[in-house]
Amino acid sequence: MNRVRIGVIGSGAIAQVHHLPNLTQLHREFEVPIICDLSKKTVEAAAKRFKIPECVTDYRELLESDINAVILCHGDPKTEVALAAFEAGKHVFIEKPVCFSLQEIDAMVSAQKKANTIGQAGYMKVHDPAFQYAKTEVDSMDSYRFVQINHLHPNNRLHLSQFDVERYDDIPENAFEPAHSARRQAVADAIGDVSPEAERAFFLLSGSMIHDLYSMRVMLGSPSEVVSAEIWSNGQGVSIVFGFPNGARCIATWVDLPDLWDFKETLEIYGDNKRVIVSYPTGFSRGILSEVTIHGIDSADTTYSMTPAIDWESAFVRELRHFHACITDDIDCYTPLKSARKDIELIISIVRCYVDRTPIRCD
Repeated sequence: MNRVRIGVIGSGAIAQVHHLPNLTQLHREFEVPIICDLSKKTVEAAAKRFKIPECVTDYRELLESDINAVILCHGDPKTEVALAAFEAGKHVFIEKPVCFSLQEIDAMVSAQKKANTIGQAGYMKVHDPAFQYAKTEVDSMDSYRFVQINHLHPNNRLHLSQFDVERYDDIPENAFEPAHSARRQAVADAIGDVSPEAERAFFLLSGSMIHDLYSMRVMLGSPSEVVSAEIWSNGQGVSIVFGFPNGARCIATWVDLPDLWDFKETLEIYGDNKRVIVSYPTGFSRGILSEVTIHGIDSADTTYSMTPAIDWESAFVRELRHFHACITDDIDCYTPLKSARKDIELIISIVRCYVDRTPIRCD
């Protein structure tokens, strides 16, 4: 098996909890010779813990090194680094959110096409064994008429406290200004000048509810309309009604419950004679399985309920295996950047629906 030499940019929580341990586990598929972070102490600690030979604080040094691919899990926006990585001829894995505006994603897709390399969005939930089992069941349904998404989200610190995530406060404050400026420009390009609660909801949609949006789209196809959108609790709650081409409706809700330990996230698809429910654990967990529940009516008109056993391999590991296969076996990427454009467009439509108080047709 061909090992891919991959560099990691960003050594914060998602890298320390998932990507670095998983890359270590996948030692037959990947070799990690170099890691980068703005924080010198953090990157040195991560390099020592995960036995990575070289650590740097400038991503350009990493891109100049002898690597085939790069995984971007640093702070947002990631556009500048992604474009530089493609220009350097690297395969690029981009943690969500990929970016905020259509201008950014179009630039990324163009750069990827020119580089003729892989560009994969870090959409781990569609690689989850539970999601893939559920999709097989949904694909076998004659139709569906109602979809429900519930995402009740406590503060990530409650779950991150279970892990030894090393953090250091050694980054000069002015080091973040270029990223802050790029972020302001991206938001202006995406949604313009909106109320503070609409802007907070935009980041909520891009950074967390994005998991629910791309999962819904991959499971069912893109909605045809944002029927209505409500933003409440000072931008910490979002409720959306989507319309689908077959006339079905999806009610999707994300709520910030900062002090409550219990995390709830479900995708529920209801048809006339079958319902399929996927329940996910928090993304900041290891070894906790997602679950699928299926209710149906069999050929003898008997109503049944079952919760099938699900493979133990994590969604994060599977998406890295897939990235490796895309590079070495030339298979089609399941979550390409051009597909991520649909999610960015949908998020912008949700905010527009809220601001304009009118339904928005989706192309």
